[in-house]
Amino acid sequence: MSSSPTVPAPSPDALRARYDRATAGLEPPLAIVDLDALEANARDLVARAAGRPIRVASKSVRCRAILDDVLARDGFAGVMAFTLPEALWLAGAGHDDVLVAYPTADRHALAALAADPVAAQRVTIMVDDVAQLGLLPVDGAHPIRVALDLDASWRPLGGRVHLGVRRSPVHDAGAATALARAVVAHPGARLVGLMSYEAQIAGVGDAPPSRLAAAAIQLMQRGSARELARRRAAVVAAVRAVAPLEFVNGGGTGSLERTARETAVTELAAGSGLYAPTLFDTYAGWVGRPAALFALPVVRRPAPGIATVLGGGYHASGAAGADRLPTPVLPAGLRLDGREGAGEVQTPLLGAVADRLAVGDRVWFRHTKAGELCERFDTLHLVRGDVVERSVPTYRGEGRTFA
Repeated sequence: MSSSPTVPAPSPDALRARYDRATAGLEPPLAIVDLDALEANARDLVARAAGRPIRVASKSVRCRAILDDVLARDGFAGVMAFTLPEALWLAGAGHDDVLVAYPTADRHALAALAADPVAAQRVTIMVDDVAQLGLLPVDGAHPIRVALDLDASWRPLGGRVHLGVRRSPVHDAGAATALARAVVAHPGARLVGLMSYEAQIAGVGDAPPSRLAAAAIQLMQRGSARELARRRAAVVAAVRAVAPLEFVNGGGTGSLERTARETAVTELAAGSGLYAPTLFDTYAGWVGRPAALFALPVVRRPAPGIATVLGGGYHASGAAGADRLPTPVLPAGLRLDGREGAGEVQTPLLGAVADRLAVGDRVWFRHTKAGELCERFDTLHLVRGDVVERSVPTYRGEGRTFA
């Protein structure tokens, strides 16, 4: 992997002082995006992509202003959306290349897509099953652009082991060819692309604290990457024999360099690397700058060594565990109480540094996953230096949740 941004990050004390100064006129709870960090992360993603365009995963951003700013930068092109209603909204706002990364069963949204000549040119939906094709309008005014989702999981030992997320049932060239033919035969569809997301590589840090675990993860990722490169190339060739493809999307924040080396892949995807949440702290060769943080006010001092902040139960999705909880980072030296964790109404924080906090002080946290923080806040305050440059609405702030 490439090196992290070259400008050294400020110390925790300096960072906390800067964020406190920038937001002094605002009342917490509040969320910020550090523009210097975000822009450093964006530059690093582009460098790691080695010339391949990066499609921005909007679910990892969930703020139109930031999405627009990133897409205006060289090296980024197109949006990878979460749902079809989101894609229609973004297309209506002017985004002209929106790929829906997950299959949809929303018949109303599909009908709206087929009836809208502008959206029909700008939005591409995802399929991995002929049953999904059965939901497409057959008499729509405009054919719907369709991409195939290739399962990128690794299934060694004859399939007795499954490494990766359980995503698409389309795992090999034969299955992809059959589905491609079904798309081409459908009167309301037009096959234009293919994607595959290697979660076991892109979304799993290869440098956890345990050296044994790190060695095992790195071995797994090397083996999976070799297998996927061969299989993805074969699938792309087979599908191209059925219909021309405008794009082949692959990769993610944690695997940009590896995927960029595959000649079958024409574009990459990334989003979490812009905010650099704690889920991406354990990568051996890539270290992002934490760009998205939230502040909670200290409201209680129940005992020595404890400072309690308001709220904080901003758990991330995924299998329940301590790694899904937000992390107090500023001031450094605080930790969650293992018995209470991060609570709906309050979060006690432990550590000697708690005795230096007074009621009304702020504690800054990082979220485990990138865009999910925006489901808790309707505004992101964009900080540059020690001032808020502007404040912009999140999806939630615009009344959009796309749940």
